[in-house]
Amino acid sequence: MKNKRFIYKSVAVLMLAGVGFGSVSCNNGNLEDVQNTGTFDESNYFQNEEQSFSGLVATYDMLRKYSGGFENMVTFFNGASDDFYSGGGNSSDGAGIQGFSNYSINPIIMPASYWKDYYQGIAKANILLEKIPNATMNDQTRNRFIAEAKVLRSLYYFELLRVFKNIPLILKPIKYNDDYYNIPQAKPEDVYTQIEADILASIGDLPMTIDPNNKGQIGRLTQGSARAILGKIYLYDKKNSLAAEQFAMVNGTPGGTSQYGYHLLANFADLWKVDNKFTTESILEVMHTNASNADWGFWGSGKDEGNSVNQMVGIISYGKVDLTPPAVNDAPSIHKGWGFNPATDDLFNFMQGDPRLDATIFNAKALVQQGKITYSPGFRDTGYFLNKYLPRTEDESTQPGATELNFRQNYIAIRLADTYLMEAEALGGSGARAQALLDAVRARVGLASIPVSIQAIKDERRRELAGEGHRWFDLVRWGDAPAKLGSRGFTAGKNEILPIPFNELTNTALKQNPGY
Repeated sequence: MKNKRFIYKSVAVLMLAGVGFGSVSCNNGNLEDVQNTGTFDESNYFQNEEQSFSGLVATYDMLRKYSGGFENMVTFFNGASDDFYSGGGNSSDGAGIQGFSNYSINPIIMPASYWKDYYQGIAKANILLEKIPNATMNDQTRNRFIAEAKVLRSLYYFELLRVFKNIPLILKPIKYNDDYYNIPQAKPEDVYTQIEADILASIGDLPMTIDPNNKGQIGRLTQGSARAILGKIYLYDKKNSLAAEQFAMVNGTPGGTSQYGYHLLANFADLWKVDNKFTTESILEVMHTNASNADWGFWGSGKDEGNSVNQMVGIISYGKVDLTPPAVNDAPSIHKGWGFNPATDDLFNFMQGDPRLDATIFNAKALVQQGKITYSPGFRDTGYFLNKYLPRTEDESTQPGATELNFRQNYIAIRLADTYLMEAEALGGSGARAQALLDAVRARVGLASIPVSIQAIKDERRRELAGEGHRWFDLVRWGDAPAKLGSRGFTAGKNEILPIPFNELTNTALKQNPGY
């Protein structure tokens, strides 16, 4: 007989009706302010538009897995790539990120949140999809809510596919009397088929664009963001022609303004200005604020809204040196952080001569040599830090809560330069349109045209998107990971996916991934 102590399993309990909506959060600019509903009986909830919208906001909140909490995807997957090391204070600072960086990752130290957080998002979407059809609201709003829930659920399944590949496909709320111990893993191709069909069916019920002045709408899915997500899913599913078709609708004329209002920012560095949110280049953006007053007691629980990447990549014990007048120290004032994700010498050297270098990498080594700053080297220190998310003292929150947990810089999960390069890749790295897409990305930073090819696209993605959490997935998708990461310990046929966390397997029908 199964031991009921294992009822906490995320694929089981997080899927049970009502779980997870007790932490509906307030958000100061991504959707509307929604009051915490507290614990409630879901059978009596979702009766009207307001209640349904609060559940939708909670489903959106799971996007913060990309950049919120210690186990955020950006620093975790940066640290396993050839562009960054794990870093941190020492070699045991975060067993999961250290184990992934040197490929000693195993089911015990694999962070469980990568499994349970996305399944929690899926559970919330499933409950909404069951309840909204019977809620009181107009049909246009109802159909939009359903479309948003389906696209979010598809995105969360896509992330689970990229990380674990072999996952259960659950499309309805699990009830207390269901046999949740014996939920099987689905074939990856079946999961792809489901999520692709769900997004396709949802696009028409989403708005074309959102008024940037409407704070209650900013950050919600549009037809453009749904197509970009679908194009990315098609690309990973090796359906290149379908991917190119979706990206073409998102991208429009390379270098111009697309039908959805997207166009490249003139200045690459402006993408990383903390208060430059939801620009014309942003397609899918994760909102962070200091409004939740996050503190250590609930950091990473879903109730906090700060960007954790900022604190994690900050430089340990950073300080400016007092220079003898009239000399002036022009080094920036930087918030002291935890030293994760130091850039590799390989990336620094690869980007020499590129106009994006300074906006991407902060060269603390040079400033130390110039006598302008001091800092404490962390694990695998190189003197090069991720400038895109490096927190300045001026960015520190003045609100209650821990300063370290309340940075407000948004994370752009998909942006136009990314979709340009993905479309060029889907086109096979050849042809006039692929050339124009590559040229547009390079022209934005003042670089001349080079002949398009798959290798040119790979190189451009590395420079353009460095530190944004994409490189590891790119290497795996291209089949380049064994060559690029073999010296780190990457094993072909094993490390393309990660181990399912140990506690998810006990007393269930789930099977561990090969090699773990």
